[in-house]
Amino acid sequence: MAPPENIVLYAIPLFFGSMALERWLLERTGSRSCTRYEKRDWFVSMCLGVGSLVQAAIMAPVFHGTMSWVHRHRLTDVHVGVLGYLALFLLEDLAYYWMHRLSHERRLWWAWHSNHHSSERYNLGTALRQNWTSHIVGSWLVWVPIAWVGFQPEWVYFQMSVSLLYQYWIHTELVDKMPRWFEWLFNTPSHHRVHHGRNPRYLDKNYGGILIVWDRLFGTFEPEDAREPVEYGLVHQLGSANVFWAAMNEWVAIARDVIALPRWRDKLYALWVSPAEYDAFRARATAGTDP
Repeated sequence: MAPPENIVLYAIPLFFGSMALERWLLERTGSRSCTRYEKRDWFVSMCLGVGSLVQAAIMAPVFHGTMSWVHRHRLTDVHVGVLGYLALFLLEDLAYYWMHRLSHERRLWWAWHSNHHSSERYNLGTALRQNWTSHIVGSWLVWVPIAWVGFQPEWVYFQMSVSLLYQYWIHTELVDKMPRWFEWLFNTPSHHRVHHGRNPRYLDKNYGGILIVWDRLFGTFEPEDAREPVEYGLVHQLGSANVFWAAMNEWVAIARDVIALPRWRDKLYALWVSPAEYDAFRARATAGTDP
């Protein structure tokens, strides 16, 4: 069975229509200012989204070439029927969880992912605030084993796009809570608001794509608490509406640190250290007190 065509392209009119509707509703519901649309913030998100598509197109031959080579050396052939698709769904969602988690826990990958968190607003426009460098540093490698198991690369791409489209609608405050069973099983606006929070209790939580069960299983789940409203953005806020700074600021910071740190092992570790631990590491390394 051949996979469906690229469904993301067909969803573009839906993106703009739903953003217009959300903006209209937010202006009439008295929502918090951090959820309302602001022209400069929205413009940065749209430019980052377009740049992400350009990056993906440039890197597509590398991604597809690698996936195709691995698939030629696959363990078996997996037929995508009902059970086959269920297996693909679970494998892709698990791969996304670990890709997403690593992009928060390792600074080299946080450099490409941080711009998605750089908006201090939370609305459907924020969902399109994508990166320009993830493919370049190999984030797609986490999906390669799925082709090795036996799934056609085209089916893997399809499921990746399904996950991407699903995650669009959870970038909103217009939806409070879904039914309890849905909140337990799936990623929801409530869960993803936590993920975008800079509150200490919400940092580095809820990495799931479509399912939230991986977070429950691996200990990274945190429920939204109405008594502590989510504060959106970065621990150190970007404070700029410059598109290129939003896309590249963390890479610039890494370059500066690699140049400034005195020892080679510190330079290399600066790429690997968790962003949450980086300030303390840099202070020790600069002072020469790191063993």
